[in-house]
Amino acid sequence: MKPLPIHRIARATLLAATALACSLGAGLAHAQWKPTKPVTIIVPWAAGGATDQVTRLAAAEIEAGLGQKIVIVNQPGGAGSIGTKAAMDAPKDGYTWTAGAAKQLGTYPVLGMIQSKVDDFHLFLAVTNVSIVSVNPGTPYQTFPQLLEAMKANPLPVATAGNSSSGHFAMEAIAKSTGAKYRHVTYDGGNPAVVSTVAGETQITTQLAPEQSEMLKGKRLRALAVVGEQALTIEGVGTIPPITQFVPNFPKVTTGFGIFIPKGVPAEVVATVEKLWAEKVVTSEKLKKYAAERGALFTPLYGKAAFDAVWPTVVTDAYLLQEAGLAKVSPESLGIKR
Repeated sequence: MKPLPIHRIARATLLAATALACSLGAGLAHAQWKPTKPVTIIVPWAAGGATDQVTRLAAAEIEAGLGQKIVIVNQPGGAGSIGTKAAMDAPKDGYTWTAGAAKQLGTYPVLGMIQSKVDDFHLFLAVTNVSIVSVNPGTPYQTFPQLLEAMKANPLPVATAGNSSSGHFAMEAIAKSTGAKYRHVTYDGGNPAVVSTVAGETQITTQLAPEQSEMLKGKRLRALAVVGEQALTIEGVGTIPPITQFVPNFPKVTTGFGIFIPKGVPAEVVATVEKLWAEKVVTSEKLKKYAAERGALFTPLYGKAAFDAVWPTVVTDAYLLQEAGLAKVSPESLGIKR
């Protein structure tokens, strides 16, 4: 397997984003939104997690172009649904956005949380993240097969950011594919989940690479497998093997992260942010550097290209929830078809 600092998917999506930016033409050039007060982005997870990290970087890239400060407000709870609903319920004046894993917008209603849909939002994606199966270094597990054997015998505590979080879907996919058993220990964000494993409160975490990277570099976590089909190289950590090396035909559970603007806002708001995304985020050296250092893929997309990238992950996750017995509402009744 080749290491994955820059994956072919990242290259393809970057080309798509560049082509989309070039096709905008004069229409966007004349779109002007001049906010008269700060814009609020509700991050529906605790500070320090993958959503918080990439949102702050992306917001900083477009802030100057807006001519107004962007204020990040962390509002964790309900696996991200509380902060997301707050943004949905805010006045549709363009001043309140949200952020996170775009696929969750489609899976919240499957869990009976909130009535959201992916196409309720204008999507602005920055990176794609993969989960890593990591353990506390004090545990005896040196390889993923050793851990898997132990989890088949007895359920072990796994820390995630909660139901429908990326870490939860990664662990559910592992359980479904291997017969592993686990005890789900939930937190209000990826960072607290990772810290719990570092502290020995839990033995395992399946949270995202950017949330684990610093602890991996400091040898405070031991990475056993990337929850994906390609090996992952993180600067200062080395190359982590893909889970497909041990579990063939493993489902894809990657996660596109970005900023979301509720539909219904003035058209000039969306047009202005699209223009800034094309000019500032698609070419952002800071986001590229972040991706390389934290084990993410730089995949900036917006508009239809973003929706098309996200929708297949909504379908996969919705049926993982149903098969795990966690769905409160059937995906089919919500228009999510295999």
